[in-house]
Amino acid sequence: MKPITRADVVRITRDARELDDDAIVVEEPLEIRVGDRAVSVTLRTPGDDFDLTAGFLFTESIVKADDIESIRHWGSPNVVRVDVRVPVDLARLQRNFYSTSSCGVCGKVSIDALRVQTTPIDADVRVKSDVLVKLPDTLRAQQAAFDETGAIHAAGIFDEHGTLLRLREDVGRHNAVDKVLGSLVREGITLDRHILVVSGRTSFEIVQKAVVARVPILAAVGAPSSLAIELAREFNVTLLGFVRDGRCNVYAGINRVC
Repeated sequence: MKPITRADVVRITRDARELDDDAIVVEEPLEIRVGDRAVSVTLRTPGDDFDLTAGFLFTESIVKADDIESIRHWGSPNVVRVDVRVPVDLARLQRNFYSTSSCGVCGKVSIDALRVQTTPIDADVRVKSDVLVKLPDTLRAQQAAFDETGAIHAAGIFDEHGTLLRLREDVGRHNAVDKVLGSLVREGITLDRHILVVSGRTSFEIVQKAVVARVPILAAVGAPSSLAIELAREFNVTLLGFVRDGRCNVYAGINRVC
């Protein structure tokens, strides 16, 4: 399955109408299964499905990185099955998965769950502000699918010196994050001195994924939500917003910006 397709379009200008075709980002459902159990269905852009699956299961605290034995497509390119080395508490999968970033009550429940699962990030990495403000431009320069469609999000992992290590694109912001984190988690790479950069805004679930993956710095081109800021401050994530045009706002963790 390809991430980009083409569709007929009528282009209208002041003086004419012209029949043409346009590059369109593909959106397809992906069913994620743990063994015989369907865990989630997400709408995603095909490609890097195994990274997406590993990232989702890890950042949602369903499995640990080294619990995964195998990942494969299962009877369809839109179904991925994960086999694990240890039993999974299927009752936990009935917990309150929040469905939108405006679901404040569910967000509060998820923060309470995080307090049980993990602790604030204590990474001592520090990054120069003039490095941080350039990261979205570096990310944007590598967004091949966005260049064709103008309709796809990106997430990238950078090292503390501003070098782009990995980039993933997807029609869903959270899927792009799961893909890029999953690609590194599958390789056993720790992220305690790294920076996660996203091409859009930052909502609660993006910060949650950074916390679980232990990424100390999260930078976004757009704005954070109030719950994203609350979560970042509680778990000591350095959260930057409006990172563009040589400037940024730091909403949490200013100690890591030098």
